[in-house]
Amino acid sequence: MSETTGKVITCKAAVAWEPNKPLTVETIEVAPPKAGEIRIKVVATGVCHSDASFLSGYDPSIRFPVIFGHEGAGIVESVGEGVTKFKPGDHVIPLFIPQCFECRPCKNPNTNLCKKMRLSAGDLSDGTSRFTCKGKQVFHCMSTSTFSQYTVVEEDYLCKIDESAPLDKVCLLGCGISTGYGTALNSAKVNKGSSCAVWGLGAVGLAAVMGCKAAGATRIIGVDINPAKFEIAKQFGCTEFVNPKDYDEPIQQVLMKKTQGGLDYTIECVGNVLTMRAALESTAPGWGVSVIVGVAEYESEVSTRAMEMLLGRTWKGAVYGGWKSVECIPELVNRYMKQELMLDEFITHTMPIDEINEAFRLMREGKSIRSVIIN
Repeated sequence: MSETTGKVITCKAAVAWEPNKPLTVETIEVAPPKAGEIRIKVVATGVCHSDASFLSGYDPSIRFPVIFGHEGAGIVESVGEGVTKFKPGDHVIPLFIPQCFECRPCKNPNTNLCKKMRLSAGDLSDGTSRFTCKGKQVFHCMSTSTFSQYTVVEEDYLCKIDESAPLDKVCLLGCGISTGYGTALNSAKVNKGSSCAVWGLGAVGLAAVMGCKAAGATRIIGVDINPAKFEIAKQFGCTEFVNPKDYDEPIQQVLMKKTQGGLDYTIECVGNVLTMRAALESTAPGWGVSVIVGVAEYESEVSTRAMEMLLGRTWKGAVYGGWKSVECIPELVNRYMKQELMLDEFITHTMPIDEINEAFRLMREGKSIRSVIIN
């Protein structure tokens, strides 16, 4: 038992007081975990595009002030009553998709969407928060809130990992890399020898490229409006690059011609309804599969001509790469430790929590793949 067990911990956190404003690094109080909860010392956390989307206020369910962050890794500081799966000192990754093993989705091999999932809810399941700042309640987000030196999560939202794994690298498996990589393997189910295209060559898109390569795809086209991305993408498995700005006709027409009738698989990692449509319409009639990964505006609607679907294409979405979180993320950590999965190559910047707004700036300007905050 540590000297902080059962006591309020005072630490630094990046608080979003209102939408579309820079985060403020504040001194906050983190309450002890209640029954079924775990308090974690967050050692490292990645900064994801979803955090920027939440900060924009696009999701009306987000309540401010709030602590974002969902790509973390850390060490268990203390556990609440009834917790049996974790103990102080365990190395862990918080999970924004839980796995309770008991609900109908958890028992279904075709989905990872546990019924306990609360993608942006502001409280823990008992309706309260463990964070306060300047006498005010601060809300949780994604059930993780890793932009804090300490956070509290529930038992089903956490997995134990190999203690020899570097936390400042495997934190990325909390979202972006797992999402892209798993989308190719689990959701698209890319086949050996197939052709693929990935829209958006940020961290998630590059991970999707990596997944396509791991699945044995022989032609992997990166689609992005930033030509500087291709040299980066090649090391993850891209064989070609297409910039939609280089053509006068729609990119789906360009790709249909380049592939003699359409791609086997496309993965959309931009979060734009127009690129989602383009990705679908770039697949081969009869068997083409297109998977949406990018997060569009909350109320946006996606559409295509009915005939595109009638001709036998499959259009689907994926969250967290389809991984059953508690059981699969530790295995991805093991793959990384065996050098079967790239993580280091995604990290372009590391910085302390005091510089978190710089991480957001680099991300917005396309100057980073992933920035990692080190506590």
